[in-house]
Amino acid sequence: MKTLFAAFLLGVPLIAGAADFAPVVEIEEDVYAFTDAGNGAGPMWCAGSTTLVRAGDQVFASGLETVAGAPPLNNCRWILFHRGAGGWERVRVDEGLTREPAPLAAFYDGRVLLSVNPTLGVGPQPKAGPARPDVLQFAAGNPTASPVALAPAWQGTPRFTEHSYRSFAADGAAGEFVLFQNVGYTHAEWTFRDRTGQWSARGQLPWPWGAEYDKPQPARVCYPTVAVQGRAVHFCGVSDIVEPYGAWREFKRELTGREWDYDFRRLFYTWTPDITKEPFAGWIEIASRDKTAGWIMPGDLWLAPDGEVHLLWSERAIDERLRAKFFPEAKQSHALNYAVVRGGRVVRRRPLVASTEDRPGVIGSGGRFQ
Repeated sequence: MKTLFAAFLLGVPLIAGAADFAPVVEIEEDVYAFTDAGNGAGPMWCAGSTTLVRAGDQVFASGLETVAGAPPLNNCRWILFHRGAGGWERVRVDEGLTREPAPLAAFYDGRVLLSVNPTLGVGPQPKAGPARPDVLQFAAGNPTASPVALAPAWQGTPRFTEHSYRSFAADGAAGEFVLFQNVGYTHAEWTFRDRTGQWSARGQLPWPWGAEYDKPQPARVCYPTVAVQGRAVHFCGVSDIVEPYGAWREFKRELTGREWDYDFRRLFYTWTPDITKEPFAGWIEIASRDKTAGWIMPGDLWLAPDGEVHLLWSERAIDERLRAKFFPEAKQSHALNYAVVRGGRVVRRRPLVASTEDRPGVIGSGGRFQ
């Protein structure tokens, strides 16, 4: 993948086939094993943020452990791993319960940050419950020491729960970070911690409005990729709401027996040039497969030194279960797509890896910039 992205970003038009890939495994290690918690989350639930960071020559990973005997939804705990000269070791374990994995960030000065969302409930919690988001600060040179809880400050008193869908991004050189956490289907709360240690800005990010749905509603945005640099913050995620079209929802209910089915079909982007001074801009729809019940998932976001925003996402054209009844002429395709955004406008876009019914090939997903 390094060769693929480097060639493309230098301006070489490239759509890869199977013969173009020759991966070389330099090292392969087991860090930990995970038992399904049955709560709808998993170790890669926060894939838009990272659970693997480097602080100098020290490498850290956060893991998710299912607690035996604890009922969902809050039946997991986070684990912090450190890789030293002797390999991976488990250096810290959550003392409470949570549902989702814990994203990591690191500053250049050796501070390692862990985003956590502990439940406030006590005893068995068969369904949902309130939670209290926090950020724990560890020292890379002494990770076994007790962390410092940074206690984020929010706008008002948001009602956070175990479904956080949170995003965590840091400016390692500046020693600043931003934390987003969803509240229901209306918006995300966000808070920013500056280099002086102050929570100097906080607010809400309302979701884009889905006027075209059978019942107009906000299009909740989840699984975003987020970057912060010089207090500019860029946010790109996918729609995640219960199927908004009644005919499709009923058809899928008959197929699955479930009363719900979530869409992941519209890729949205927003940004602010300075999160401490300016609001987020209006949402831009980067890509959509809403007309044929397709699928989209964010891959990565890179903020270049010149201010251009580079985006990766995976895309499938149609839900084949619905094709015969609703869009029989539609053709299936899969693509790993790339776009560049400058000043709030998409200035370039291209598939990096594409597979169609007429020309089947490699199906790319989970793209990352290297």
